[in-house]
Amino acid sequence: MTDISVLSRRIEDGILATASVRAVYRAGSLVANLVDAGATALRLRETSEPVVSVSLDDERVTVEASIGVDDTAPARETLIEVRGAVERTLAADGLALDRIAVTIAYVQARESS
Repeated sequence: MTDISVLSRRIEDGILATASVRAVYRAGSLVANLVDAGATALRLRETSEPVVSVSLDDERVTVEASIGVDDTAPARETLIEVRGAVERTLAADGLALDRIAVTIAYVQARESS
């Protein structure tokens, strides 16, 4: 049985290892992220919870994440590389990606890196 939180952290690590990715944020709406940030600040939620959403149905996986990137690569290229990182992480566990939703939430200019 696959531990979803461990898998989520490994996927997050793979996404962060992508060249132009600077951060991974919790997937979801702005309101959901504000509520989550408030719960974490009030210590109602652990800060170590994974931010990548992963759901597993048999051996097919759905992944959702929001990322912050720099402008060293085109967004399309970065998203393709992120998908590859996710697929490699899943393949290591014998799992296959069914659906992925990655949102670029923030682009940081190179000179401010």
